[in-house]
Amino acid sequence: MKALFSRVIALCLVGGALISSAAIAANDDIDTANPYVMIKQVANKTFDRFKTDRAMIDADLSHLKVIVNEELMPYVDYKYAAYKVMGQYLRDTTPDQRDRFVEAFEGYLVATYAQALTEYTDQAVEFDPASDFSEEKIVEINVQIIEKGRPPIKIQFKARRLKDNTWKAFDLVAEGVSLLASKQSEISNLIRQQGIEAVISMLNDKTKQKIDRQPAKEAAAA
Repeated sequence: MKALFSRVIALCLVGGALISSAAIAANDDIDTANPYVMIKQVANKTFDRFKTDRAMIDADLSHLKVIVNEELMPYVDYKYAAYKVMGQYLRDTTPDQRDRFVEAFEGYLVATYAQALTEYTDQAVEFDPASDFSEEKIVEINVQIIEKGRPPIKIQFKARRLKDNTWKAFDLVAEGVSLLASKQSEISNLIRQQGIEAVISMLNDKTKQKIDRQPAKEAAAA
């Protein structure tokens, strides 16, 4: 499952641009008032940056973290996701611990997405038609990843409406399994066993890990 999430993150956050670049190339502004358009536009900008910075990426894979920080993270509600991941232990932490956990979790997401982007090649991504979201607080953007020789991968991006009526993504569901829920189970267990300070340190350590281009067999086994 870890390999699946890594793969779909790479294919969707970057590959989604393949179907939307012509439609939005003339507009560099991200439409955060429309979650369906936002997801496609963010994917498009990330893909363009990926191509523009190809030489820099080849020279130093850690540059992928720069791309993720600048092109993806402004549209990810990592604070909301971090609080969800803490679950029942949120109320047992101090404001300082919560702030440091959110910061560590943000860095962990950046490293996770950057590592996932090393798997991107040239896949097609199909988005389902947008639905009316005028009365919704949370929407699910359905996507299929089409890759030759493989069955389609069905995923969903989940986005939530903020108080100012803009939207941010907070979860990715691959084949019915939520990345947020899986991380909540993993990290809340670690908080219970080792305490919040140990988990913050662990997330910071994972953030600092080197980005590597994994061989296909190794990545599949991850």
